[in-house]
Amino acid sequence: MLLKGINYWCFPGSFEDKVDPFDAVKMTKKYGYDALELCIGEAGTQFGLDADEAKCKSLVEAAGNEGVALRTTASGIYWGRSMGDPDAKVREQAKDDLKRMLQISSWLGCKVHLTIPAAVDVFFLPDRPVHNYDDCWKYAKDGIAELLPHAEACGVKMGIENVWNKMFMSPGEMGYFISQFNSPWIGCLFDVGNVMPFGYPEQWIRSLGKDIVAIHFKDFRKAVGTAEGFVDLLEGDVNFPEVIKALGEIGFDGPVVAEMIPHYKLYPIARVENTSNAMDHILGRK
Repeated sequence: MLLKGINYWCFPGSFEDKVDPFDAVKMTKKYGYDALELCIGEAGTQFGLDADEAKCKSLVEAAGNEGVALRTTASGIYWGRSMGDPDAKVREQAKDDLKRMLQISSWLGCKVHLTIPAAVDVFFLPDRPVHNYDDCWKYAKDGIAELLPHAEACGVKMGIENVWNKMFMSPGEMGYFISQFNSPWIGCLFDVGNVMPFGYPEQWIRSLGKDIVAIHFKDFRKAVGTAEGFVDLLEGDVNFPEVIKALGEIGFDGPVVAEMIPHYKLYPIARVENTSNAMDHILGRK
């Protein structure tokens, strides 16, 4: 059964570090979601790299009391420190970050951690230099290979997300990157909205098959074509009936996690409510 999930960043105030993760658990339940995807920030934030086992176990207990599943984790740290960086010191720090996030995910009992191993460019950081594609691929491959034993020890899969980083822009490219490791500890965290400018999510799902280890829900209007094209679920061009059909064909039964950002300028919690209602229709609950 597909679980209806929500990403921590959907909650108003999350980007300003004003949302306590324990409150996020309660809001997940309040607004009708089955699962919460916690996001790991920098050390010193509400839930950061310095989170210890005790805090994670307390969150597991709180989620259990609310009937909320914790299956996946995410992070935005990759945009600032990447395993694909040309600076070897930055690459080492990025590997240390990922090792820590895999450990935190393990303490939470999560099975997949969103992973962005490299980025040729970052469209929302215009001052960030463009990196060489071939170098990004090599550094990403080397970093993932080095961390696979740690992922296995933690029991957490690295889910490579298809993001707008000028990499992994076809199911063939994504599938090849994953298959070269011949490991069950790496897969694809597939975002159905991110792929819309250059593909069809149902085709990616069928092509990648069992390599898909987690799912993000967004919607996107292709006629816009830029980041402003991301819209509320069922307002864009994602063929959700076909997406659900394809997920059934590959036997996917994990959470489908809504990642709806940015927030509304007015009454931002309404987007959490609207998303919950839309997902009920998509998942056949209404």
